[in-house]
Amino acid sequence: MEQVQTSVVGGAAPGELAWRDATAQADLVRRGEVTPTELVDAALARIDALDPQLNAVIHRFDDAAHAAAAAPDLPAGPFQGVPFLVKDMVCHTAGDPYHQGMQVLKDIGWTEPEDTVLAARYRATGFVFCGKTNLPEMAMSVTTEPRAYGPTRNPWDPTRSPGGSSGGAAAAVAAGLVPVAHGNDMGGSIRFPAGACGLVGLKPTRARTTLAPDHGEYWGPLTHEHVLCRSVRDCAGVLDAVHGPAPGDPYTAPPPRRPYVDEVGADPGRLRVGVRTTAPGGAAVHPDCAAAVAAAASLLESLGHAVEPATPTELDRPEIAAGFALLFTTITAREVERWSERIGRTIGPDELEPLTAVSLEVGRATTAPQYLGALEGLQRYARRIAQWWADGWDLLLTPTSPEPPARIGELVVSDAADEGTVLERMSGLTGFMVPFNVTGQPAVSLPLHWNDDGLPIGVQLVAAFGREDVLFRAAAQLETAHPWAARRPRVAANG
Repeated sequence: MEQVQTSVVGGAAPGELAWRDATAQADLVRRGEVTPTELVDAALARIDALDPQLNAVIHRFDDAAHAAAAAPDLPAGPFQGVPFLVKDMVCHTAGDPYHQGMQVLKDIGWTEPEDTVLAARYRATGFVFCGKTNLPEMAMSVTTEPRAYGPTRNPWDPTRSPGGSSGGAAAAVAAGLVPVAHGNDMGGSIRFPAGACGLVGLKPTRARTTLAPDHGEYWGPLTHEHVLCRSVRDCAGVLDAVHGPAPGDPYTAPPPRRPYVDEVGADPGRLRVGVRTTAPGGAAVHPDCAAAVAAAASLLESLGHAVEPATPTELDRPEIAAGFALLFTTITAREVERWSERIGRTIGPDELEPLTAVSLEVGRATTAPQYLGALEGLQRYARRIAQWWADGWDLLLTPTSPEPPARIGELVVSDAADEGTVLERMSGLTGFMVPFNVTGQPAVSLPLHWNDDGLPIGVQLVAAFGREDVLFRAAAQLETAHPWAARRPRVAANG
């Protein structure tokens, strides 16, 4: 679906409140042109009108949101009064349901007593929490179709998945319900749905944002927390507001050289960009995804950057698949054990979805030396990958996904018969993203291409460890040269 584009980066035509980004909405509040209550009421009305078609928002906080928006002590941070949604995973909020897509937690009505440090930081920016978003069970899939809450649908084509695991967040932002929503990325779970829904999705450097107070690491070294949004400046502004360690964190990312918002619009210089369109292992990608990368490469070259086919050769080494799978299944076993301890009884395999149950069984059979051996192998792999940037490259350009968004139901493991097929396909779909969860490098998916069916096709840029600044400069330059702000999905807010 081709739509008229605008040169107003991150914004929209006057009167289209739903399509103003978070930075613009907060500016309206500061200027007294709109109140936080008006912003929140409008967002809740959009959720009422559109979410029945999407199933993106699984917990509503209407009363609390109204109270927060009207409160005289609403924090006067950079996003004061802007409506916000929280993914129902890792970043829990005080007194609210917390189910991680699990039927067993839904059935007992589990809630968390406190905010995580990150949730408290979101509140301190002035964001008003309006609800929580859908995700696959325990964030273990690249499609958002949990048994507990049902499938979330892609607003560009409701027969298709918005991706996962932050699929509810992506669908909500893409449809204009809110301008920005929390997500997390353990193996592509911010970038994959951002690519499928036409959004900006940054996985920041490992430990750029804290996992306190519950975790130092989560899913081993793989978990990264940030947001899904529609503009590069929102992505930068939110990271400015919430990054940094909490007391007791086992490690932290190197501090930025200056505020990230100062990188938006800054001259990136002449960057050395490597381009890859074959999937790790050499598999071909869908022509639409190859075309998206080719167009982005051409655009970067026209902007004065040195662009050539080049890639870390280590991306094709096979050991990452086995190491990641062992980490993934062992973590599943630990998570089920942890939740069993918290709810006071053992959670059985029959209470879990087939993919989770299989992962649990494999994880329980893994020994501690095997787990540590896999972790050591992944660390060696990460060092070899990172050397490519140390050798003088600034960015790697790839598809976000090797395929356009999948149809609802295609990636669901319903029984043992299709388990192997679905798992193999899911592994292929995350092949461009998982390596950088292992290395901890920052990577962003940008909405620079739509195919002939009107579906977004994301492209990924990867920078060296700690260099979000390079990503923000390049991403903002691309956004200005090829803006996406005026594109609207099939299921979209009116204004």
